[in-house]
Amino acid sequence: MKKDGSRETSVRSAIETSADTVRSLLGQLDGIERACDIVVGALKDGNKVLAAGNGGSAAEALHMAEELIGRFRFNRRPLPAISLAADPTAITCIGNDFGYDHVFARQVEGLGKPGDVLVLFSTSGRSRNLALALDQARRGGLKTVSFLGKGGGPIAGLSDAEVIVAAPQTERIQEAHQVLMHIILDAVERAFPPEVAG
Repeated sequence: MKKDGSRETSVRSAIETSADTVRSLLGQLDGIERACDIVVGALKDGNKVLAAGNGGSAAEALHMAEELIGRFRFNRRPLPAISLAADPTAITCIGNDFGYDHVFARQVEGLGKPGDVLVLFSTSGRSRNLALALDQARRGGLKTVSFLGKGGGPIAGLSDAEVIVAAPQTERIQEAHQVLMHIILDAVERAFPPEVAG
């Protein structure tokens, strides 16, 4: 079969751009370490993680919560985590009765307590529902972590820790967000040792 040169170029470009985007995170080690400290500290103190995002970023919120309540690499005790994008009945109820802008803030108000941490995933930082969730979290005494892109939008600078991925493409930002999430999960598992079979 004849090779498609344009496809090979496209594939190579995607891989190189993704690798460069992830490599750019080395310039934000302070923010990454701060995010790790906040999440680990909250869990160590017996608090929980709430995670939120829209679209592909909702998938990251789901991924983070399931790895905490389930496991990442090792069997250790389950850690309290909820994805605010997980319950379609809550989302559609709140969206129908209060408007889609409130689908996360309402859950933060009902589920969050001081000492918990809200982790936001947004490729642009422009989602009104995330901005309102962040505001509610701050008013409720929650710690906040934001993983953003494209300059961070209106959410930039409002969280206790944030990392803004320096890439214009949504898919590259999402790939970097997954790396950041895995770094946090690794920090959590280092802080919570594996269970030892009796």
